[in-house]
Amino acid sequence: MSWKEIYNSKLVSSQEAIKAIKNGDKVVTGFACGEPFGIERALVENYENYKDVQIINMLTLGDSPWCEPRMKGHFTLNCLFASQSNRKAISTGVCEFTTSHFYEIPDVIKNYMKPRVSIVMVSPPDEHGYVSFGTTVDYTRGTTDYCEIVIAQVNKYMPRTFGNSIKHVRDFTYFVEIDEPLPEVKSVEISDIEMRIGKNCSTLIHDGDCLQLGIGGIPNAICAQLWDKKDLGLHSELVGDGVVDLLEAGIINNKKKQTNNGRTILGAAFGSAKLNNYINNNPSVELHPIDYVNNPIEIAKNDNMVSINSCLQVDLLGQVVSDTVGLNQFSAVGGQVDFVRGATMSKGGRSIIAMPSTAKKGLISRIVPLITEGSAVTTPRNDVNYVVTEYGVAQLKGKTLKERAKALILISHPKFRPHLILEYRKRFNEDVFTKEELKEQLDEIKFNIDNTVGDIKEKLKNDLKNILANN
Repeated sequence: MSWKEIYNSKLVSSQEAIKAIKNGDKVVTGFACGEPFGIERALVENYENYKDVQIINMLTLGDSPWCEPRMKGHFTLNCLFASQSNRKAISTGVCEFTTSHFYEIPDVIKNYMKPRVSIVMVSPPDEHGYVSFGTTVDYTRGTTDYCEIVIAQVNKYMPRTFGNSIKHVRDFTYFVEIDEPLPEVKSVEISDIEMRIGKNCSTLIHDGDCLQLGIGGIPNAICAQLWDKKDLGLHSELVGDGVVDLLEAGIINNKKKQTNNGRTILGAAFGSAKLNNYINNNPSVELHPIDYVNNPIEIAKNDNMVSINSCLQVDLLGQVVSDTVGLNQFSAVGGQVDFVRGATMSKGGRSIIAMPSTAKKGLISRIVPLITEGSAVTTPRNDVNYVVTEYGVAQLKGKTLKERAKALILISHPKFRPHLILEYRKRFNEDVFTKEELKEQLDEIKFNIDNTVGDIKEKLKNDLKNILANN
């Protein structure tokens, strides 16, 4: 049979394809911009026909219908990355959550979760009968190698990408043709704070470095500060629209990379049509499974690797919390530790944790004496090198506990420094600053207290009084 005959013999409706799913099955689906929503909708519409089916998924950019009360006894969701649509369900026990470093997820799914069915989204086949996994190769492509049933939503909007991102039509059970625009992660306007963070991060990036970025305001702000650099490389688990202009301009050209020289290496693309159009049929961009892209050993093969990740909280010892808020799951570990360790092992490499100094519109400090009770440490203090806020850069490797705490206090928001100074004094039984150093900060601290309202202002005033009383 020709590939076209094979393809047509497997071409069915979504209603027909989902009949291959049985009660008690574990079903792994593609995620984010590659989530097969067309086939998932058919499952939701027919939920009463199924019993005790587990859906395994990473990050969804849509709703999580599996968490609705009507799904009880029919479908449950086991997610590997919490999002807005399922955080509450995780906290109440309706949705399961499995934690893992990103590079280990393909192994976790295959050898521990053991799904029988894989549902993915792919591009239409090319003239040789190969479809592409497009924006999301990550763990998705690997599931089609071992699952008994493989159902693919064929979508003309899925870009065709190079690398380890293709598979022949003979390797699928069913194809369902549903064309619909991919979910988009559009860039938003970069804030002043994000731009200051980006500028501080850019001071740690040099010509010829190989970068791991990510998505969101801070990575986009960093990209905006790199126009004076040259010969940068890109090896990243995922990227957004922010890298496209740098790639087109040749600022990122991958000339200095030790592996995959001349090529951008990604596990997934989270952007808008701007990014999808760039990676489509572009031989300079390759997508590979995440157990390759995020493997610290592979990352470290590139010299001068610079990883840039964000977080929710850092304590005065340098412990980083990125995926939990107390006992509540906020996101997931993702690839943060993968790239922090890979960059650390790289010759000339650097890892950066970048974040705004405050959260909740300035009401709380992200730099804290102790992490919130119940929170899980994402990146241990021994792995942390640079921490960056809009107030500067704290370099922690090789520093004593006291030196770490002082460096972090100096990049905290000034209105929260009095509290951190007092906590430093309690912990180390000495003052963090000399009288001269403290005088240099008083004007900035007082200005920020005067521009704070409510009960927090009174607390800050009292903290400052206690500091001055002992100096």
